[in-house]
Amino acid sequence: MSTSPKIPLDILLSLPTAAEFLTHLGGLYEKTPTFVEQFFLENLCPTNNDSSTITAAKSRITNVKLLFDEIKQYVKRSPTGVQLELLKSHPDLCLKLEQIESSITEESKHEQGRAGLSTLTPEERQNFTKWNEAYKSKFNIPFILAVRNASKYTVLSALKGRLTNPNSTVHEEIAHALFQVDKIAFMRLLEKVTYSSTQEGHGGFLTCHVLDTANGIPASGMRIELYKYNDDDTKELVKSFVTNSDGRLPSGPALKGPDFTVGQYQWMFYVGDYFARYASSRISGAPFLDVVRLDFGLDDPTDHYHVPLLCSPWSYSTYRGS
Repeated sequence: MSTSPKIPLDILLSLPTAAEFLTHLGGLYEKTPTFVEQFFLENLCPTNNDSSTITAAKSRITNVKLLFDEIKQYVKRSPTGVQLELLKSHPDLCLKLEQIESSITEESKHEQGRAGLSTLTPEERQNFTKWNEAYKSKFNIPFILAVRNASKYTVLSALKGRLTNPNSTVHEEIAHALFQVDKIAFMRLLEKVTYSSTQEGHGGFLTCHVLDTANGIPASGMRIELYKYNDDDTKELVKSFVTNSDGRLPSGPALKGPDFTVGQYQWMFYVGDYFARYASSRISGAPFLDVVRLDFGLDDPTDHYHVPLLCSPWSYSTYRGS
């Protein structure tokens, strides 16, 4: 897939023609540039709109999420027949590349490749083929899943679960498939568009807070490391921290501005080192909890992600906070 430079949002919204706009965003929805074109013609096209309409659109669309929220409404408002055509334009997952080479888009090739779908074992491929055919027969649409950051195990689990769900109706499954299509389109948008040239980042940020539940206090002085995974599952250290007296990061957000990007990350909390200072913890040479590793994903660069850790020498819990 091409790695063309991303276009800044403000430059994108100022493009004068639909053809230029579609050059950047025509591939958001699989083989269906109509929705993007409709958005442009009704909001940004100089020949179709007065200056006040265009100015209003630029004023309210201040980040990529707001842009996408407007575009996806054209999918939501389209007739059922058009929505079904969109769903059926998506290729079957896990087909041999030579079977789809002539019809699959570059975006889909890239997404399936990143999910490792070419590494299915013969048994996994047999199961997938059987479940996939049953799914298509039951719902009359291809199985669709936003696979870019999913493993083959996620794909197989999702397919089996959605196929065998006794409460799933055709209407509900079509709605879920459209939800997955929107997720795919948003991930594609993030690879094509960056924040405006007047901004420093998309606006999202990552924070963390550690609480010592054994002693009922903030976990001050705990060493923490943040890593980001590469496409090949290797990881690189992003930053190291030591929590302050409130159990938070002393410098504020761990990631913000241009550093806050979508992807898979890992927190490493050195819990054993922290609890070693307390005699009541009875930490041995091989502590029950030494390093707590939390893998998590960031998929919206405009949002706030808060990851708290509640821990003792013997247990921990976490959730996405606010």
